[in-house]
Amino acid sequence: MRITLPMKRWIGMSSIMITLVAGAALMFSSGQAAMTKDTKLDRDAMTKYILATVKAARTIYTQSVIRKVKASGMKASEDWVKEDHAVMLPAQFVKALGYEIQGYELSLVGTDPLYKSNEPKTPTEKEMLSRLASGKENMVTFQDGTQYKGMSADFAISQSCADCHNQHPNTKKRDWKKGDFMGAIIIRMRG
Repeated sequence: MRITLPMKRWIGMSSIMITLVAGAALMFSSGQAAMTKDTKLDRDAMTKYILATVKAARTIYTQSVIRKVKASGMKASEDWVKEDHAVMLPAQFVKALGYEIQGYELSLVGTDPLYKSNEPKTPTEKEMLSRLASGKENMVTFQDGTQYKGMSADFAISQSCADCHNQHPNTKKRDWKKGDFMGAIIIRMRG
């Protein structure tokens, strides 16, 4: 397979984003080891920092990389691994970051998720997702059993995000539009 200029740019942009998130994760894991119960504020700040970094990386991926990919004749696809001229969807990008970073789980939870794996896992997660959906907060951190968690509100960044969800065979909702609250980026870590 020939590597084209758009692919080189995509690889470069992806490398930068992964480096930013991995750096945040390393800072978090080294800081987490030294944390005590008296440093809840530090844990909150680090959790919010990681969420903000992941959200920024995903936004750049969606608005810059995906746009360029489409302009070059390639596409974002759920089956990107099997397709020669496709890249991962923005949600898959977030999950891929989570797979690469050790020490905590990084994922998505949705109000109307396409997959069961993206449903809130606990009643507290469901409650926090509702708080974010109300629009009064954009980010929450909380203790949930033995895990410490953070959630950042997730919106349809572009109309193509909404259209993808509207057309997906697993969707229960077909009227998504740009700017709609879709769920949250979530971090789960040992408490």
